[in-house]
Amino acid sequence: METESEPYVRLATLRQLHRVVADLNTARSLADTLQTVVDGIVVGLGYELACVNLVRPDGDLVVAAFAGDPAAEALITGRVGSRASWERRLTMGECWDGLRFIPHTEGWVLLEDDVPQWHTDGPDPRFEDEWHPEDRLYAPMYASGGELLGVISVDRPRNGRRPGAWGREALQMYAFQAAIAISNARLRANMQRALVRLEREQQALRASEESFRQAFEYAPSGMAIAEMGGDQHGRLLRTNDALCRLLGRPASVLRRYSFSDLVHPEDIGTLLRTSAEGGRAELRLGRRDGTYVWVSLRNSVVADAADGPRFLLTHVEDIEERKRHELQLAHRASHDSLTGLPNSAELRARLGARLCRRPQSARASAIEALDAAFEGREAHGGHDGHEVRAEAGGGGEHGFQPDGPDRYPGGDPFDFPGAPTAPTDGPYDHHVHTVAPAADVDDGTKGLAVLFCDLDGFKSINDRFGHHTGDAVLIEVARRLTTGVRDGDTVARLGGDEFVVLADGLGAADAADLAVRLRNAIIPPIRVDGRAVRVGASFGIGWASCGMSADEVLRSADQRMYIEKRSRSKAHRRAG
Repeated sequence: METESEPYVRLATLRQLHRVVADLNTARSLADTLQTVVDGIVVGLGYELACVNLVRPDGDLVVAAFAGDPAAEALITGRVGSRASWERRLTMGECWDGLRFIPHTEGWVLLEDDVPQWHTDGPDPRFEDEWHPEDRLYAPMYASGGELLGVISVDRPRNGRRPGAWGREALQMYAFQAAIAISNARLRANMQRALVRLEREQQALRASEESFRQAFEYAPSGMAIAEMGGDQHGRLLRTNDALCRLLGRPASVLRRYSFSDLVHPEDIGTLLRTSAEGGRAELRLGRRDGTYVWVSLRNSVVADAADGPRFLLTHVEDIEERKRHELQLAHRASHDSLTGLPNSAELRARLGARLCRRPQSARASAIEALDAAFEGREAHGGHDGHEVRAEAGGGGEHGFQPDGPDRYPGGDPFDFPGAPTAPTDGPYDHHVHTVAPAADVDDGTKGLAVLFCDLDGFKSINDRFGHHTGDAVLIEVARRLTTGVRDGDTVARLGGDEFVVLADGLGAADAADLAVRLRNAIIPPIRVDGRAVRVGASFGIGWASCGMSADEVLRSADQRMYIEKRSRSKAHRRAG
């Protein structure tokens, strides 16, 4: 029996306790630590059976380690008891400082709960402090913050008696040290898992960076990384070989530029809109040789870290061939396939762009309205002495404007019965109206002349020598017409042997002179396959004017051409 008169027993137990506590700190993992805890109880504290019930993340307790009986270990290791059942047990029985003892006289009510337990057979106690097989002794383990880590269960003391004060103190001290060892083991396990996870993430990051590097460097199309924001916004930080080849510049040189330094001046607005928020645009970038190449830019805004700087990842695709093809298709749609001249649709589009629905008479009525205003005021009470002056850039179409808004307290000077009202619809406010010169006299007015040309004698050439010769004649006539006009003028083919010339800024005499020059350019012989053929030309001169449609303008010029053609004999027509 353990008594105060046996100090050598205490000393031996203390030495054994010191040894098993030291072993707790040598375990390499959490599982080793738990097994060391129960082995230390069996070896050093004098109990035949011991187990550790460890708190899981969900709060329940699992039998994590067992020592003393292999059969019992196989039976209950890994089984789980609910947190509620364990809390009930830790509030029953007798409280021995930090321990909880439930005698067999009270423990029978626990036989049916869900806490894993083993049963040992043995005789009933013969004296008061003898250990009964159904007695239960628990040593709760708490972390430094006070939360429950687990519970140590012990059974069958080797001396057959309930532990005395010294035995209780030893078990309590051991449970305290075991809690520290388990907390440290968990911390080490968490650190090891974190290190493994970090290493895996770093490996994944390195693999991702290597994949990105290879995809960036060896991409078949251009790639670039540019700064975003700050004084160096748009500066190229990194470019791949494909972009260097496309622009004809080495990477070291490209790092001195931004895309705004390389873009075509007409495309700078498109670039700025694209780089502001990311997106896609088609524009031209300058090469080293001074030429420009059409590219498609696709920008993606990339953050370097959660709060780190942002960059623009730009994909640059060469679309020069596609743009050339698109221009060719657009040219084919708007130009004659034989002569290369603008076709009928393109001619009408160019002519319609110069015309508006406002009739020319509405323009001319402003002067008349001014005269009528004075006459109307005299008829309604005479002139009041106020002055109306003409100012360059004034409010009216002809620059007439009152001195100020209070110059006419009685209202608008044109506001009288019968006064014509000038149109005020928006599309005409900034439109430069097309004016037709006077038909009977050359008053110096310049307008948009429409010269309608019909070839004389072409049908006989086509019928006699075939379409091949006819096509060659049309091509040569187109060349001679194009050579005979100014750079800004338009020569178009309506179809067949009909051509139209648009020449802006001409007076009536200028247009007549141009028609003569073009006719004289056409009538010289044209050699086709060693054969000389000749055609003549009849010209009709029409004038484009706002208020007319493009078809009306062309019809007017066509009518004048037929008038001119009928006024000349066939022989004279062929001779020009």
